[in-house]
Amino acid sequence: MSPLSGPAGKERTGAPRVPPLTPHTPLTWLYAPGDRPDVVRKALSSGADVVIVDLEDAVAPHRKAYALDATVDLLADVHPVPVHVRVHTPLDIPTLASLPGLRGLRVPKVTHATDIHRIASLAPGLPLYPLLENALAVEHAYAIATAHPAVRGIALGEADLRADLGVREDSALDWPRGRVVVAARAAALPPPAQSVHPDVADLEALAAGCVRGRAMGFLGRAAIHPRQLPVIERAYLPTPEEVDAAREVVEAAAAERGALALPDGRFVDAAVVEGAHRVLALASRAG
Repeated sequence: MSPLSGPAGKERTGAPRVPPLTPHTPLTWLYAPGDRPDVVRKALSSGADVVIVDLEDAVAPHRKAYALDATVDLLADVHPVPVHVRVHTPLDIPTLASLPGLRGLRVPKVTHATDIHRIASLAPGLPLYPLLENALAVEHAYAIATAHPAVRGIALGEADLRADLGVREDSALDWPRGRVVVAARAAALPPPAQSVHPDVADLEALAAGCVRGRAMGFLGRAAIHPRQLPVIERAYLPTPEEVDAAREVVEAAAAERGALALPDGRFVDAAVVEGAHRVLALASRAG
């Protein structure tokens, strides 16, 4: 078998095409408890790119039924901001699936591709975003990411994953983080968003974590309080220096095809040009 051919002798065609970034690519995903309709409505005007109504961890067991009813009322209308729901149980899905205001389902505790097939059958046509929250899910990351066309993104649920692995140091999650970034790329999904930073008062640690997440290949971050949103967006938007460098690359590539070197010694090929276009697409959302 040729080293450039696949299992059946088919020539490899390179990595699958990931959807391009646009000015509307989400960077902030704000959770709001489903049993607090007032908080959800404030979240809708917070500036978050996506609002996630939480029926799971943020809602006490005795409030689950009320949270579901309140969410049904909310999603009877279409909102300017995309609204997703993190379900508590698959039993919630038939009640939610046909609501006009629902734009996606966050599916917790997914461990196998078969979980996705079951959820997709309950919500035909709805985008699904599996959350990988234990070791088995991380091991199955690529299978989950490619389980069904309805899967539009994957992400880690780090609080549950920490408990499952029994780890205390943040760096202990670097391997699972890298795993989910690679699985998303291999499955031609957008880069995953980082998991939430649970300390809403420590914005410095949030910013530092976002810088590290961006370096690891994440794009954006989930939040649990509106004050976290500008910190996340600022960390994930390119700096003026990055924008200038990207623009120089794109202009040079337009003027001369093929690989080339810029006056400052930077080597430019197709991959570098693609990365530069991504930088400029993100920068455009800042106006």
